[in-house]
This record gives sequence, structure tokens and C-alpha cells, in this order.
Amino acid sequence: MRQIKKAAVLGSGVMGSQIAAHLANVGIHVLLLDIVPTELTAEEKQQGLTLKDPIVRNRYAQKAVQRLQKQTPAPLTAKENIERIEIGNFDDDIEKIAEADWVIEAVVERLDIKQKVFEKVDKWRRPGSIISTNTSGVSVHSMSENRSEDFRKHFLGTHFFNPPRYLKLLEIIPTKDTDEQVVAFMKRFGEDVLGKGVVCAKDTPNFIANRIGTYGFLVTVREMLKGNYSVGEVDSVTGPLIGRPKSATFHTLDVVGLDTFFHVVNNVYERVDGEEKEIFRVPDFMKKMHENGWIGSKAGQGFYKKTGKEILELNVNTMEYENRKKLRADSIEIARREKGTGEKLKAVVYSNDRAGTLIWKILIPTLLYSAEQLDSIAETIVDIDQAMKWGFGWELGPFEMWDAIGIKRSVEIIEQQGGTVPAWVKQMLKDGIETFYKQSEGATYFYHRGEYRLLQTNMKQIHVQSLKNEKSIIKENNGASLIDIGDDIALLEFHSKNNAIGYDIVQMIDFAIDEVDKNYKGLVIGNEGKHFCVGANLAFMLMEAQDENYFEIELMIRKFQQAMMKIKYSPKPVVAAPFHMTLGGGAEVCLPASSIQAAMETYIGLVETGVGLIPGGGGNKELYIKILDQIGNDIEIDLQKVANKTFETIAMAKVSKSAQEAQQNGFLQPTDAITINKDHLLYDAKQKALFLYESGYRPPVRKKIPVVGETGYAAMILGAQNLYLSGYASEHDVKIAKKLAYVIAGGKLPYRTKVDEQYLLDLEREAFLSLIGEPKTQARMQHMLLKGKPLRN
Repeated sequence: MRQIKKAAVLGSGVMGSQIAAHLANVGIHVLLLDIVPTELTAEEKQQGLTLKDPIVRNRYAQKAVQRLQKQTPAPLTAKENIERIEIGNFDDDIEKIAEADWVIEAVVERLDIKQKVFEKVDKWRRPGSIISTNTSGVSVHSMSENRSEDFRKHFLGTHFFNPPRYLKLLEIIPTKDTDEQVVAFMKRFGEDVLGKGVVCAKDTPNFIANRIGTYGFLVTVREMLKGNYSVGEVDSVTGPLIGRPKSATFHTLDVVGLDTFFHVVNNVYERVDGEEKEIFRVPDFMKKMHENGWIGSKAGQGFYKKTGKEILELNVNTMEYENRKKLRADSIEIARREKGTGEKLKAVVYSNDRAGTLIWKILIPTLLYSAEQLDSIAETIVDIDQAMKWGFGWELGPFEMWDAIGIKRSVEIIEQQGGTVPAWVKQMLKDGIETFYKQSEGATYFYHRGEYRLLQTNMKQIHVQSLKNEKSIIKENNGASLIDIGDDIALLEFHSKNNAIGYDIVQMIDFAIDEVDKNYKGLVIGNEGKHFCVGANLAFMLMEAQDENYFEIELMIRKFQQAMMKIKYSPKPVVAAPFHMTLGGGAEVCLPASSIQAAMETYIGLVETGVGLIPGGGGNKELYIKILDQIGNDIEIDLQKVANKTFETIAMAKVSKSAQEAQQNGFLQPTDAITINKDHLLYDAKQKALFLYESGYRPPVRKKIPVVGETGYAAMILGAQNLYLSGYASEHDVKIAKKLAYVIAGGKLPYRTKVDEQYLLDLEREAFLSLIGEPKTQARMQHMLLKGKPLRN
């Protein structure tokens, strides 16, 4: 059975080094090679080095590895992953690629240079090893010409999107010589090991996502100029309103950089003809921006420029910066009231006001272009839709959008306006088929060459919405649902706004634990939202506090604490499946679970101090216990060290930047596990729950907890007081710190006194209630709700 345990990355530039980092993140050892420098730097001369010294010969790869440890956002999920990357150079170390199961080329985008690199690879690689190129524009087939038969059979394109750790899309581009088994292996490897969404693309300029994406950008620029819209006006309607990222059009181009964008556009411009070539001709004002060095964020200005706290937009007619504008139209307000991206899109696209006209004129050409290019760039409409969602962050792919606005209705208008609709779409409608996708008996089908085909998905994907459509819901309310996901495992799904925890979710947790105890083998807590859970319902808490309804708050906190204890001592295993933002109450739901199956990109933290509070659902106690268990719970343990780490993590509202970092912060135990591909998270959590049950799971035994008491309390608050005296903390910060330290210390008790959990929960609840009554805490809560960031008062 084929495996990839070691890889070689040839080229240590931005993409090469970050691909190496991502491979290291998932446990693969990487050899990172680059060219040998031809000249010494001034610093090397000063050190008395020569061109023969290894430190000089490996300079490019070494510098790349150093950059990986400083870059933001971080390419590495944990700093120690860098140890899996070995550096070298093409002249001295090329023979080492014989040890690699996969060789990835990521050198400069020139065919002649790539061919020379692959000539060396063909000489030194091990027969049967996979070779790929990360090119975004050079013909994949041309690179493998004149290579050995075994090379060509194992060669293909593997186009990662930047940054590789965070962007999900991986385009695989086979040649006519690539072995089908190699393609199938790389697709599954990409999904299961690299955590990618994989699509197969054809060997055409820019493949799928960049081809459609750059076309869409340029059509948007063209319509902006034609309709005399401003940069800010376009961005105000081409973001979340139509299911695109918040960065919309021009903020995205600023992040990408005009230099990179021009390179990608030219890949197509130089290789197509006629009307398509004209679309890919960069407008003059953008060329002027490039000449001026206004290429985007990395240059400090592009379509936008930040002056102090103010963000200005570029007037593309005068080439001067001015106040940012937003497009105002009735259709925008109507769309915002609609639920779901499809309904919002439909509400605005058929409107005749200024917003509707713009969206129609940029959306319809993109849909038509996707349909026109289908056969030349991809195998199916699914490949195009998924490429745009995974590579560009669209909520709906082009054909899903077309379904949302109605194919038949839109085609009638397009033809009335003199537009041309691809023949296959017209034939589809003529045959009475009016959607590209359809749902039937819990399965999804897509249109392909005159018929619907079943959409095949990885067996490790559990689609919650499909299960709900199959009437697998056991019970539901406004905040959560309990769902049968098969094999006698139930899923507790949060679906409140931002998955914030309120009464309804707490009630469903209570019901879920009891129901699973009676009728199921285990419970998974997870969902398919944007984030696992952002914490408690802050707006509810603030409203009750301002009304001085402390009885209601106390009851809510008590019920939440009791629900967390039910999770901890459930007779059946409970597996939490956190991902992305898992904050405050979201973290508290995970901490008492039998096990945690976390997505690699899990950002977990107890962040309540940011709004003037401390955790109220048992989070202080549970984090302290987890850290205590990790160090080892015996008479020799330095309890103060455990208390200090717990205090520091909560007081500073530390949020892990990955699941690996969450392990280091104490949120995950060594026995917890990490899922690389978030789409497989619920499946993995389900398997973990089944494994625990089949292994004879028993809930933990209730035991007393040793605390640091009064002396430990004094040690913890010393740091906070020093920060206050130095001007880095306010009086209210110190008050919060004292409350937190008191809870973690277990109050004014002798060192190493053992207390039960309820005692600590009572201390925690009392501290929470006293803080929420503080005017400064309420001001922090209100500021967070209004501004989305902490207030320092």
C-alpha cells in the first residue's frame, strides 16, 4: 500500500517553503532544497565565509525556514514542526530525493528552468515515487516531455493555494500519461492526510479557480468603470451580501497584490484569443497603479490606503484617494432581511436599482463563462463549484448560484438582452431539467451530459443537513438539535446565532445526556457552522445585568454548570468536536467531555476576561484539572506551577492558534486527537465515541482536587499588581485577576487542601455574579457587542 512518509520540495520561495511547512504540520518529513548562491552577502564576507561553506550554500533554504517561524498568519501549527524540515541545495543534496516518496517542484515559473530541474529529478528519484509541480500557469504536460516512462506515469500538477495551511483548495492536474491509480491516490491523500478539498483540473491556463476567479474580478472592474461606481461601492455589495468573503473584490486584490494578480491574468491573456483575450486585458488605470508601486497591502496602498485610523479608497478616474463610499439601494436592505445566501442573491440580482444592475452585470457573465469553459477546464460542474468555494471562499459556486437565482428565469432575461447562452444549458432546459443540482432521498445529484449523476463524497464526510432531511432528528429547539447519525451515536448540534450558548442549548444538553444514556452508545457534540461556538449569549447576559435581574443570571450559570457536570459524568462517552472559534462557553463545553476530537484549525480559549468576567461554566476548574493531570497528580507535584499556568492562560485570554497549540495550553490532553480535514471531523468524532464505548467506557470517578489556597492566591495576583503599578493594567483588570486567582486557588485555605468540584463551582459562580454587576464590566460587554473588540477601562 502506497504511503508518503517523506517528501522533497524543490524551491524555497513563498510557495515552496509554505508547502513544506504544511507537510511538516501533518507529520511528513521534508527535504527543502534551493539553488546555491553565486555571491556572498556583506554579512557573510564579514564572517569570513566562502562560497564553499555549507551555511552559504544552503542560504536560500535556511532563510526560508527562518521566515516560516516569523510569518503571520503562521504557516506552522506548532513551532516544533520546523524540526521536520531538513534543508539543503540542488548541487550537494539532490541525490537525497531518492529517499522521498513525493517530490514537489516549486521553482520559478519558467518552462525551461522547470524542465532542467525535472531532468535532475528523473536521474535521482526512486522509481515509483510521485513527482508533481506546483505551477499555476505553465503547461504541466510540457514539463514532462522527454522524461522516462516511469517519471511520466507518476507525474502530475498539484496546485496549492496560498497560504497552503489555511486555503482548502488543491487542484490536481494529470497529464495524458499519468497513471490513473496515481491520480486516485493523490486525491485521497490530499483529502485524508493534507486536509484539502481536491478537484481534478485540465491542463489549461490557470486551471479552474484562478481562471474563473480572475475573469470575475476583471468583469467587475469593467462594470465598475462602465457604470461609474466607486471602489468602495463595489466592495459594499460584492462581499457577504452575495456569499463572498468580507474582503469582497478590491480588498481581496489588495491582499493578493497587483503584481501577483497581473502574473495570473497574463497566464491566460497570452494563451487565448478573441473576445476572451480582451476580457483578460488589464485596464490602464491598474497598469498605472502597478507602475506607481500601489500594488496593495504589502506596499501600504493599493485600491485602499490607510491614513491614521481612516481608510481611503482610490478614485480610479483621478488616481487620488478619497473618503470610502458605500452603495445605497432598496434591494440591499431587502436582501439583508432574507435568510440564506441564495435568497439574498435572488433578492438583489433581479432588482433594477443601482445595486441590482451591478450585481446582474458582474454575476451573469461569470455564470455564462463558467458554463462556456466547463469542458475545457474541468470534468464536471462540481469541480468548478468546489474550486471556487475552496479557493476563493465563495459560499456558492457558479452553478449553485445559477440554481439559486433560477436558471429558466435568468436565461429568458439574458436572451431578451441579446446575450448568448451555451448550447448545453439551453438543451438542458429544453429537456425539462431546470436545476444543475437536485436532492433525492438524502443524496445530492448533479447534471452532467444530459443526465443527473450521484455526487460521490468521501466516506468520512457526515452531512448533517442531509441527515436532518431524512428525519433523523430526535429532538430540536431554537438553539440546538439532537440527531441520530447512525451506528447508535447521537449528535448534539448547536445552531443558534454564532452558536452562542443560551437556555435552549443548556436544556438540549440536559436532554441529550439522558437520551444517550437510555438509547445510544455515545454522543458527539459538533456542528457544520462557521465556528464551533463563540461562547455564552453575551447580549442576554448584559440585558439581564442592566435590569439587575441577578436571580435569572445566577440560575442560568447554575444550570450551565450542572449541564457541564452531566457531560463530564455521563455514563456514555461524550466526544466534543471543536473547530475554528471555540471560545468561552464553547471551550467549557469541550473541557469536561470524555474526549476531544479537534480540527487542526481550532482556536480555543477561555476569553471571558476580555469582557470583564471570568469563566462561569466550570472552565477554571476543568482547565486546572487538565493541566494537573498532564503534569501528574501526586504529592510531589508543584501545584503553584499548575495554578500559575491556569491563571495566566485565563487571565490573558490566551487563544490557541491551532489544535497543536491547544495541547500546549492544556485544553487538549495527549489522549485527545486532531483531524486535519475539517470535513472529516464529525466522522472521526463518531469513530472515537464508538471506540470508547466498545472499549468498555466508564465515566471518571469523582475525586477531590488539591488547591494552592491562600499562599498560592497571593503568588498569582503579584504579577497583576506589578502590571498595574507599571501602567499596563487598570484597576478593573486587577479586580478581575483577584477574582480569578481566588477561584483557582480555592479560596483562603491551606496549601494542598483537597476540595470537591462543587465547592470550586460555587466560588466560580459567586465571582462571576459579582463581576457582572460591575459598571465597568457591563461597559466592556456592551463595547464587545457593538465594536467586536475588547474595551480597556
